[in-house]
Amino acid sequence: MKIVVIGGTGLIGSKTVERLRKKGHDVLAASPNSGVNTVTGEGVAAALAGAQVVVDLANSPSFEEKAALEFFAASGRNLLAAEAAAGVRHNVALSVVGTDRLQGMGYFRGKLLQEKLIKESGIRYTIVHATQFFEFTAAIANTGAVGDTIHMSPAYFQPMAADDVADAMADVALATRRVLFRSSSVAF
Repeated sequence: MKIVVIGGTGLIGSKTVERLRKKGHDVLAASPNSGVNTVTGEGVAAALAGAQVVVDLANSPSFEEKAALEFFAASGRNLLAAEAAAGVRHNVALSVVGTDRLQGMGYFRGKLLQEKLIKESGIRYTIVHATQFFEFTAAIANTGAVGDTIHMSPAYFQPMAADDVADAMADVALATRRVLFRSSSVAF
């Protein structure tokens, strides 16, 4: 089966690609570096030709509200239009546990917009909600630092390993059930 992993060279993407290839699938690790840019639409149609499944791991390069909203809007619209044109049968997207409750941050408003676009696309989908990754805990802590003061987030925080997220993404991408998946949350 041909599977396209958008963001296939990132932390979760590269691990997901590896797992899917080990199971014998034809997997394209798509990213701007490979000529596939979901924001501009460049290379997306060609990458999706013949694909049955798209795993969307694209992520905004900025947490700033305007940039994140613009990224998820453009990327989502371009990718979903190309999926529909290519006849993709299943969209698997990674989101964050609590996205709907963390709307005070522009990044999470962007993720919620991405989820809305997916749900309204008419393409069978699964949205996997994962907690933040252990690999990012230092960066997350640093975002709360102002001088010598650390401001704690009011959100609950239960990190998980990137390997566990990649396992879940690969498992969902290969799911054979013919039902409309709504969403699932992954936390360990």
